[in-house]
Amino acid sequence: VLNQRGDRWPVGRTISWIAGLVVLAYVTNGAPNAYQEYLFSVHMVGHMILSMLVPVLLVPGAPVTLLARSQKARTDGSRGLREWVLWAVHTPYAWFISHPVVAGLNFALSLVMFYYTPLFRWATEQHLGHQWMIGHFVVIGYLFVQSLIGVDPQPHKPAFPVKLMLLIGTMAFHAFFGLGLMNEKSLLLADWFGSMGRTWGDDPLTDQAVGGAFAWGVGEIPTLVITL
Repeated sequence: VLNQRGDRWPVGRTISWIAGLVVLAYVTNGAPNAYQEYLFSVHMVGHMILSMLVPVLLVPGAPVTLLARSQKARTDGSRGLREWVLWAVHTPYAWFISHPVVAGLNFALSLVMFYYTPLFRWATEQHLGHQWMIGHFVVIGYLFVQSLIGVDPQPHKPAFPVKLMLLIGTMAFHAFFGLGLMNEKSLLLADWFGSMGRTWGDDPLTDQAVGGAFAWGVGEIPTLVITL
């Protein structure tokens, strides 16, 4: 639509958005999705990809900006797709959850809230829980990355040093969470990962420690990209 009326849309944004969708499709349908039921380490890699890598690719795609520019604004008082989306991103609820501090706390604390509550069991044993987990990880990651480097309009404009401090603090929490898993002496969901009789790969406790290492280290590259 933009091209037809003589406007331009950066090709890099399109490439970034499509790359994010490709990675999302792979991690939810490929080997990570198959092996995450047997190896906690693979599950954690999938978690990190969903919450960090996929949002880092999707956010620069600026879908709200593209929608606002490509759809004609209505002048008769009714609401079309453009009006509804712009209304949604400017509601008080959106104002609250998009605040960088709130998005950072949600991103960091979700780790503990998910893995050390019945949510982890629900997401592991139930299909609906698994789908909720995927959506949750992507959404909280998207909100966090959007609050830091988003192209789309947002109500909060913190200074770059504040954003950098928030990013460092959040990733430090990730590191402590990963170190905690690496030193954990008991299994998360022992009746699942520890009782399936798997004869290949690392033993469940070692594999859990490997998952903790991934939680600590996998986010380094996306964090560097966000920082730059």
